Amino acid sequence: MPVSAIATGAAQRGVRRLLSSDHAMTIYLDHNATTPVASGVLDAMLPFLREEFGNPSSSHALGRRARDAIENARAQVAALIGARPDEIVFTGGGTEASNMAIRGTMLANADKRTLVTSTIEHPATDEPCEWLARQGYTVHRIGARPDGRIDMAEARRLIGKDVGLVTLIHAQNETGVLQPVSEIAALAREHGAPLHIDAAQSVGKIAIDVEALGVDLLSIAGHKLYAPKGVGALYVRRGRTLEPVLRGAGQESGRRPGTENVPYIVGLGEACRLAALRLREQGTQIIAALAGDLYARLQSEIPGVELVGHGSERLPNTLNVLFPRVSGRKVLEACPDVVASTGSACHADHESASAVLRACGIAEDKALGAVRLSLGFHTTANDVKLAATALTDAWRRVAA
Repeated sequence: MPVSAIATGAAQRGVRRLLSSDHAMTIYLDHNATTPVASGVLDAMLPFLREEFGNPSSSHALGRRARDAIENARAQVAALIGARPDEIVFTGGGTEASNMAIRGTMLANADKRTLVTSTIEHPATDEPCEWLARQGYTVHRIGARPDGRIDMAEARRLIGKDVGLVTLIHAQNETGVLQPVSEIAALAREHGAPLHIDAAQSVGKIAIDVEALGVDLLSIAGHKLYAPKGVGALYVRRGRTLEPVLRGAGQESGRRPGTENVPYIVGLGEACRLAALRLREQGTQIIAALAGDLYARLQSEIPGVELVGHGSERLPNTLNVLFPRVSGRKVLEACPDVVASTGSACHADHESASAVLRACGIAEDKALGAVRLSLGFHTTANDVKLAATALTDAWRRVAA
């Protein structure tokens, strides 16, 4: 049995054990929110939580082994995205990586005080842009089309010689739609602007090559690819200058001070190694087939159900489904056997639809029906069958 299949099987057993109660089985379809830690990842981490506790800045043998473990993990992360090890900076997560990329790039480039982003970003990108706007920077936002992809005509109008950075989500976390990164990279390069992409949702789910994409900076979040929460990485192309967001000692080539979180960095490295194996073993095609089957089952039972976003330019594991004439939140409340998410916000007296879906031009009443179903590499065909039945039954009860 392939290594990744062993790790995935163990992760599946772990998810079922944690989510089962009184012999009732819960189907976890919220992998875009977070993933379970793969057993192989935990096994790789444990020595560095026990006997291999050295500070990687120490010169003795214990410290050198910790340093070697970090450098091995750096090579594993780099290999997954087609980068060189010295282009990987370890962070405390995807949010820190994006802050480092966005704020660090703009603060290092005093001559250009304009940056371009989109209207469908994760808060990890949107909030740093808002912070820069409060400091007097100009922020332009490219709108989205109904298929969930950014408007390239608007991008061509907004990206010019005055732009110091373009920052864009790669795979939108709610819809799963892939953005035209290569086209944006070529446009940014034409005007001398670096490109940062938030790849938290895409790394490990689809093949990524930073050279083929043409990006200068790329954010990774460990807990989206079966590593623990609280660790991430930033790819920084050689020669790219960043102003450190944090101040302290000289770890991570002076870009991210503080004693490194060795166990979690090791875990991220192993998660990236396992992800590379899954991609080689056609894990992407398998999960895409399961997601397609889930949507086909919902279509056959729920008249008027819709899939949000582009039909093919999307993550293989993600379905954002609009349940007709109901609130998606209420569907999930009526369906405790399925763990999933909505993009809506609940207030004391009302519910508002996802800002991302509204930015794509979806009407408020339709967008309220959204449920994001995100499969994992442990999801089975039987999970899909059971989830489709449970969601259909819940919709019928709510819509009645």
